[in-house]
Amino acid sequence: MKIVMKFGGTSVGDAQKIGEVANLIAQRIRKGDSIIVVVSAMAGVTNSLVEVMNRAEDGDINYINGFMKKIDERHKDAIKIIADTEIREKTSQHISNKLSELKEVLTAIAHLKEATPRTRDFIISIGELLSTPIVSSKLNDIGVSAKFFSGGEAGIITDTNYGSANPLMDKIDELVKEKLEQVIKDGTVPVVTGFVASAINGHISTLGRGGSDYSASLLGYALDCDEIWIWTDVDGIMTTDPLIEPKARKIEILSYNEAAEMAYFGAKVLHPLTLEPAKLKNIPVIVRNTFNQNDTGTMVVEDAKTPSSSIVKAIAMIREVALITVGGAKMVGVPGIAARVFGALGNEGISVSMISQGSSEVNISFIISGKDVDRAIRAIEREFEKTNFVRDVIAEEDVCVVAVVGAGMKGTPGVAARVFGAVANDGVNVRMIAQGSSELNISFVVRREDGPTAVRAIHREFNLTTEV
Repeated sequence: MKIVMKFGGTSVGDAQKIGEVANLIAQRIRKGDSIIVVVSAMAGVTNSLVEVMNRAEDGDINYINGFMKKIDERHKDAIKIIADTEIREKTSQHISNKLSELKEVLTAIAHLKEATPRTRDFIISIGELLSTPIVSSKLNDIGVSAKFFSGGEAGIITDTNYGSANPLMDKIDELVKEKLEQVIKDGTVPVVTGFVASAINGHISTLGRGGSDYSASLLGYALDCDEIWIWTDVDGIMTTDPLIEPKARKIEILSYNEAAEMAYFGAKVLHPLTLEPAKLKNIPVIVRNTFNQNDTGTMVVEDAKTPSSSIVKAIAMIREVALITVGGAKMVGVPGIAARVFGALGNEGISVSMISQGSSEVNISFIISGKDVDRAIRAIEREFEKTNFVRDVIAEEDVCVVAVVGAGMKGTPGVAARVFGAVANDGVNVRMIAQGSSELNISFVVRREDGPTAVRAIHREFNLTTEV
């Protein structure tokens, strides 16, 4: 089989784990598989790069110096897993060169007190550009022929929307084949940076936080792989967050659509866009635990056949959101009010995840990220400042979204009644409801403090708990 294996930050978090990852890859190669590897930054590194970048914009040179020492030590400790002196020294030199580039850029930002989107992408790409060569070198160290590629070098090309760049699929389909197919045929393992790509103008771009999954899916798509394996630190995709419901269990199989809904509504195991390229070529995506390799994980496929009793598959909860209500009696019957509201938000780059409007048209309610509240209110007030259509723009930040997901809900009578009955029986008041025409999910808004209670009630109602 031809398999893309993506390893998350916890899977390559230190020298020992990198050694274990290399051995895992070697085992699959000995079984006759062709492997393409995608690697995230070491756990916590991307967050620390964002922090040092922000501190650089404040002109904090001392913080930069302390950070550089720590990141150098961490990665130099990691390469101690490489036994071959020549390979280790070459990898060490690569790390030193990348960190020198990073320090120059951070120092320049500290003097200018400003970082452009393109510069920010360069900085946050460094984590993968440090970790991936270490994994590649360790493979060579244990006798597995491997070659390191940045995402751009592997053929992942994007537009210039730095920070969350959009892949150019036609170019990727052509270039990835051109860059990697012969390498694979020659028996060499391509080891590719996750998250990092190259913009069409040649500069480094990134696919957005969590984008290493997306990188793996893009490579699987372009190389017509048999499977895409996402290695992480959990056994698979769970029925809900185990921190909310300790009896949550692993889901054996999900459809692409179900998994995409879960990713969109806050399940952090998969990047929300990961499944699109895989779905285009019907490539199974398997989520597995690096630290529990005997577990088969969760498989995501086109049609996840389940028992008829499996109406609901999972429940997700998003905490960091706000409910905005735009109201005014003079909105009634006036064409284009909603278009102007959402147009104003769109111009500010603010994404809306849920919308509700009563037939009376007296108000429109919607959900946005909590960090966007102030900008959203200002944008709407500016849009209607010369009219008297809108009377109030009210933000409520003590809310969360609960999403109930399952293909079995489609065409099944009484699902909504069971969901809201279970929630009501546990004393939770629902503030807003939305259900898509696909009937794949029911989403609703409750007070943030009531979110866990609602999740547990639904989990219990649909018998999703682990057998005792």
